[in-house]
Amino acid sequence: MSLIEQEMASQLPRMSLTRRGFVVTALGSGFAAAVMPVGAQTIATDANGLDAGEVKIPVADGMMPAYRAQPAGRSNLPTVIVIQEVFGVHEHIKDLCRRLAKQGYLAVAPELYARQGDPSKYPTIPELISNVVSKVPDAQVTGDLDATVAWAAKNSGNADKVAATGFCWGGRQTWLFAEHSTKLKAAVAWYGPLAGKPTDLQPKSVIDGAGQLKAPVLGLYGGKDQGITEESRNQMIDALKSAPAVAKDSSIHVYPDAPHGFNADYRPSYVKADAEDGWAKMLAFFKAHGVA
Repeated sequence: MSLIEQEMASQLPRMSLTRRGFVVTALGSGFAAAVMPVGAQTIATDANGLDAGEVKIPVADGMMPAYRAQPAGRSNLPTVIVIQEVFGVHEHIKDLCRRLAKQGYLAVAPELYARQGDPSKYPTIPELISNVVSKVPDAQVTGDLDATVAWAAKNSGNADKVAATGFCWGGRQTWLFAEHSTKLKAAVAWYGPLAGKPTDLQPKSVIDGAGQLKAPVLGLYGGKDQGITEESRNQMIDALKSAPAVAKDSSIHVYPDAPHGFNADYRPSYVKADAEDGWAKMLAFFKAHGVA
């Protein structure tokens, strides 16, 4: 999400935290309309040897759709909660789940916009933000991620080996979830916004909660990201100095020439070398913290 789009989102009408009912009851197929056409370099990971597909996760007010991929016929698996980018759980996020499953993980990506609308249908990013993203409360996301962790523990996952990773919008939520959850062993946030003015739906920024981290986080950022400034990265680095002992090895790694979305292989922002290095760093980070 660009700096302009973030500012636009911050000024849109707010929504009550008490909204009930699911607009999206099943996941769509393919890529979100706002990212079409996809690039020729788009990675497609097969499901051979995997159990992969849509599942339903029980939450307080209904059943939330999610995508799950795991090695076929196995249980007690280390688990990664995959937190969607701004476009929702479209094909790229599903593919990332399959890539993690090929590494031996149970990977689950809940559709965190399910109550607010179908992100796959909006043809532009501003329309998507205005109609869906701007209406999603952080408290709702946190509750849905808690429910996803609980679901995974009952469905082939190892409750003592849980990590999270998220991208763009989901990168921010990854940091926030690590500030909230005692279930996580580690988290990796890809280019998630760190700063921001408090609102009713987003009452604190990532930087505000750095001292509350309950798990170590590795942040992966692009030095040429126009929406996430060097200043905010440096503020977060300073804030991490107050992190609890359990999160003291949290850090931010910057790829100097990478833009925002450098792992999004279906978009022009993709930087293959940095994406592959970030992926390797993520897997190593999980392993180093007992999630493998």
